[in-house]
Amino acid sequence: MAPSIGCLLLFLAFSSVTLASARLPERFIYEDRRAEAEREADLVDSLPGQPEIEFRQYAGYVTVNESHGRALFYWFFEAQSKPEEKPVLLWLNGGPGCSSIGYGAMEELGPLLMHKGKPELRFNKHAWNREANLLFLESPIGVGFSYSNTSADLQNLGDEITARDSYTFLVNWFKRFPHLKTQDFYIAGESYGGHYVPQLAEKILDENKKAPKENYINLKGFMIGNALLDDDTDQTGMIDYAWDHAVISDGVLHNIKKNCNFSMEEQTLECSMAMTDYYDVYNIIDMYSLYTPTCVDQPANSTQQKWRIEGAAPKFASKFDGWHKKPAGYDPCVSYDTEAYLNQPKVQKALHANVTGIPYSWTHCSGAIDNWGDAPASILPTIRKLIQGGIRIWVYSGDTDGRIPVTATRQTLNKLGLNITQDWTPWYNHKQVGGWTINYDGLTFVTVRGAGHQVPTFVPKQALQLIEHFLANRDLPKTDF
Repeated sequence: MAPSIGCLLLFLAFSSVTLASARLPERFIYEDRRAEAEREADLVDSLPGQPEIEFRQYAGYVTVNESHGRALFYWFFEAQSKPEEKPVLLWLNGGPGCSSIGYGAMEELGPLLMHKGKPELRFNKHAWNREANLLFLESPIGVGFSYSNTSADLQNLGDEITARDSYTFLVNWFKRFPHLKTQDFYIAGESYGGHYVPQLAEKILDENKKAPKENYINLKGFMIGNALLDDDTDQTGMIDYAWDHAVISDGVLHNIKKNCNFSMEEQTLECSMAMTDYYDVYNIIDMYSLYTPTCVDQPANSTQQKWRIEGAAPKFASKFDGWHKKPAGYDPCVSYDTEAYLNQPKVQKALHANVTGIPYSWTHCSGAIDNWGDAPASILPTIRKLIQGGIRIWVYSGDTDGRIPVTATRQTLNKLGLNITQDWTPWYNHKQVGGWTINYDGLTFVTVRGAGHQVPTFVPKQALQLIEHFLANRDLPKTDF
């Protein structure tokens, strides 16, 4: 009896699928299975003291140089809703040498923040993974849990290799998470992230022009806060801000103005003496947030106070111990809790961290890095290039930060000479002025009222509003609501 037409069609369809699968290169099948296995190995079931969450988190290592054994540590949170539709946002803290896990993830904008005084985590209702798939990276090697099996690598760090390794990390990370590869990609960061973020964006922009299709990164824009951008104006503005906010005396201001020229790397002895008087003030108040208390209950054996890396930008300011104090945040003691938490073996095991037995404790800012090989005096040429490349750029500034203050950033942006498309205007958050904003041709600048150096720590509602509008490419609200 002849088969029915329906059976024949079904047979032909099945045969076609079978033949198509047979023709699929074995390499693609293998890579897909390997990515799935690596992704599943990085899945974090739960952390000690963690509240329940309804989204997945992953953590682990991505190799960036096989011959040297260099690997960077990441912590990734899927968006709280519709992760398949949300962009991917990479967050980078600066330093150089400071951890995006300790600061960004656990004390600023991540969904699991450190609980004060307890070895527990608390849920952050203003977490940025409400708006994006959120990726934190400890970069370069020597920072946090990131490492190299070649000890000499720690003596060859700088801006260039940091950007190169971070780019390699992203290419390899997207191979592990290929389902996110076609989604819009953004970068955000703060402080020395003013170097890291634009330099990585430039690297992606350049590589996208010549990289194979499978390595293309769908970069749309970046946002940087209280960002180190230009040695001259960053240092000049820092002094002007301190005097204007009654931190230093007329005499200290006069001596600095008379003896210092911040457009030069080398300064006179008189300038160094005047700057020592300036930094002395920040031994008794928090440079990163003028109006918040300092921690008086710090553990005696903590590594939190200072780190020092020679050669980082700005070249002159980084010679002073006072420049290398670590930020404390709104709760000035919480960083000690973060340090204690991340050094617990059970926490490291849950995060798939420290798998090689790093010979030093985890700390917010690296004690393993003591030299920085390259750092341009100004990032403005990179900013100009990225504006011309069509990259969306927002710069924001918490206005109570004394380290890279709003005064410095305004002076820096004025150097760009961009046309103003909308002048100084207040923006609102729940019927209160959130700050001011100015739109330039190719760049938006936002001040955040009442925030210190780490804006999401101080004003989480406003920070969430900021990232929401940036990702949506919408102006902040100009009327109260």
